[in-house]
Amino acid sequence: MEPITTTDSLAQACARLAKHPCVTIDTEFLRESTYYPILCVMQMASPDEALVVDALAPDIDLAPFFALMADERVLKVFHAGRQDIEIVWHRAGLIPHPVFDTQIAAMVLGHGDSISYEQLVQRITGDYLDKSHRFTDWSRRPLSKAQITYAISDVTHLRDIYLALSADLAKRGRIEWVNEEMEILTSPDTYRAEPERAWQRVRTRARKPKELAVLMEVAAWREREAQSRDVPRGRVLKDDALGDIAVQAPTSMEKLAALRSLPRGFERSKWGEAILQAVERGLARDLKSLPRIERSRAAVNGAAIVELLKVLLRMTAERHAVAAKVIATVEDLERIAADDEADVAALKGWRRELFGEKALALKHGRLALAIENGRVVPVERG
Repeated sequence: MEPITTTDSLAQACARLAKHPCVTIDTEFLRESTYYPILCVMQMASPDEALVVDALAPDIDLAPFFALMADERVLKVFHAGRQDIEIVWHRAGLIPHPVFDTQIAAMVLGHGDSISYEQLVQRITGDYLDKSHRFTDWSRRPLSKAQITYAISDVTHLRDIYLALSADLAKRGRIEWVNEEMEILTSPDTYRAEPERAWQRVRTRARKPKELAVLMEVAAWREREAQSRDVPRGRVLKDDALGDIAVQAPTSMEKLAALRSLPRGFERSKWGEAILQAVERGLARDLKSLPRIERSRAAVNGAAIVELLKVLLRMTAERHAVAAKVIATVEDLERIAADDEADVAALKGWRRELFGEKALALKHGRLALAIENGRVVPVERG
């Protein structure tokens, strides 16, 4: 099979696919050396056909593909589709809708946390995928027959997986559970890389108000720099360096040079001055206007409460055959331990019914955990 390389052929293919209620989609891209992913290949399949599109073909216009992504009559099926959707968002400014993510559905059905596509194919279809081209250079041309075969197999197996998972969801009455997750997956807020919010993804020990203020400004500067240069954030400045700058708040070249997490001589580069300016902006911020960082305030017994909640979570996941990760994260548990009204997914919707209410009951002594016949069981207390 030859890949599609012209706009006309792509438009005709997308018109055929749009006649079906469901299309499976995958993309191959590169992002190791850039901020924005480079779309190299798209593969799509309907019940009637499967095809590969060379997104790097000279003069090809991907507008027909993006129109298909926006077609509300066609369900777009991905596996772990967040990065695929991010590419469409970046290239076309739109979010594919409606969508179905088989990795999320698999977690809701108890197939484990973040199950890989290869594992899911093997478990549901019994087939073994050739993984040899997973890390191939998809930007090289021409595409080999082996690459095309690999790409096609991704979306053809995805058809079978979708049918199996959707049937199982209906049988267990969990379609709405997945629909709630799809609303998050298709929210523009999930993909907006706004510099002002960049600090939220940085893992650092910076927690004091002054440190947070500096972190917000320096992280925003790094995000804008990475976007303008189209390089990964880490190429501009590593997370540990951001954390050091936030905690130390250097106000001079000498103090900046003293940070061991920065490359030698960094303070003398054009970015050294920019960082000092960002630090100054952070120190000048009104600390009362800073966002509140929620963290465990459950006093002496906070860690013990979290450990008990972990046991409850594991028990709940096993009993209902749902991946623990899709019910709650460790951060969720820490925030529940600190605050009954924590703004976490585990205290909303189906998760609250399944786990959240029991978590609060356990926290306040209305529920206990016991071992019965080798299994952890809940015991209601009067």
